[in-house]
Amino acid sequence: MPGFVSGKKRFIDPNMCFSNSVKQNVHSCTKSNPCLCALVVDDLDSPILPGLPDDVAKHCLALVPRSNFPAMGGVCKRWRSFIQSKEFITVRKLAGVLEEWLYVLTMDAEEKESHWEVLDCLGHKHWLLPQMPGPVKAGFEVVVLNGKLLVMAGYSVLDGTCSASADVYQYDSCLNSWSKLANMNVARYDFACAEVNGMVYVVGGYGMGGDSLSSAEVYNPDTDKWTLIESLRRPRWGCFACGLEGKLYVLGGRSSFTIGNSKFVDVYNTERHSWCEMKNGCVMVTAHAVLGKKLFCMEWKNQRKLEIFNPEDNSWKMVPIPLTGSSCIDFRFGILDGKLLLFSLQDEPGYRTLLYDPNAATGLEWKTSDIKPSGSCLCSVTIKV
Repeated sequence: MPGFVSGKKRFIDPNMCFSNSVKQNVHSCTKSNPCLCALVVDDLDSPILPGLPDDVAKHCLALVPRSNFPAMGGVCKRWRSFIQSKEFITVRKLAGVLEEWLYVLTMDAEEKESHWEVLDCLGHKHWLLPQMPGPVKAGFEVVVLNGKLLVMAGYSVLDGTCSASADVYQYDSCLNSWSKLANMNVARYDFACAEVNGMVYVVGGYGMGGDSLSSAEVYNPDTDKWTLIESLRRPRWGCFACGLEGKLYVLGGRSSFTIGNSKFVDVYNTERHSWCEMKNGCVMVTAHAVLGKKLFCMEWKNQRKLEIFNPEDNSWKMVPIPLTGSSCIDFRFGILDGKLLLFSLQDEPGYRTLLYDPNAATGLEWKTSDIKPSGSCLCSVTIKV
């Protein structure tokens, strides 16, 4: 097992695994001074660290702090390939060194430009993400898959014409870089999406020409391919989705079968490849997040209350939100360290983020936090690597 030597439970000091010259090469691999490590041949078949078994070398690399990953990715192809792999996250998890960061899409005060910024569990801002390739879009969705951020579809306006997109871009949180993935089969915006069992599902929305959609498809990261699955029995748009207990739940939004917003919940069984329906969902949700095995929602009519869905018995529980921290009733959610963060959409002097701890003792669930994005929070995702 990586990290154990001669049967003894002894963690390896990563600094002991590097010669001085290798360490100097790692530290010098920055944006302003790209280089390749002189002691490691730039070949995918070469050893990760000369003189060490690969399992030990992988453990050494996994112990390096997360902020150094982009520089490490510039050392050689073998390091870069390992850092991009699922195995890298697995080794870091086994070593107990996973770091959880919050990626927040923020809007500036003039509401003219948006950017992604990175915050850790103490609220320290690490950097801004590079500009995402492609045209500026709205109505897109985001999801985290294998430590990477996927930004999917949406629409752009060119010469006054709205054009739906099937583009999918991936941000690698370890290498701090964007890449293009396979396009969806159907261009769409204002749709629902979620990750379930290592696959990404997208459902409904609007398509080309503004037509409402009932189609759904799934993305397999191993093949970089989108596959159409069974459609909803009616079009649905402006909805959202989440993965719970290995199933895909689609809630809120509007449907061609209902007047106004829908309370129906479409549930997709990923093993049986079939849809079923419930009737006790939220109507108009302005923010949602999955924490643990439960879904947290902010409904438009009750924005001073959290609605918490438990999939085990399909029940909802309402939790009042205190006034402490903000007089605003319009929030976006973030998740860090097993706690729910409520970011106000209004920039108020002295405002502090509200924090909800579902595991705290009764009466102590709510606190305030210093974690705060630099502008209005449009959406956020948590990536643990």
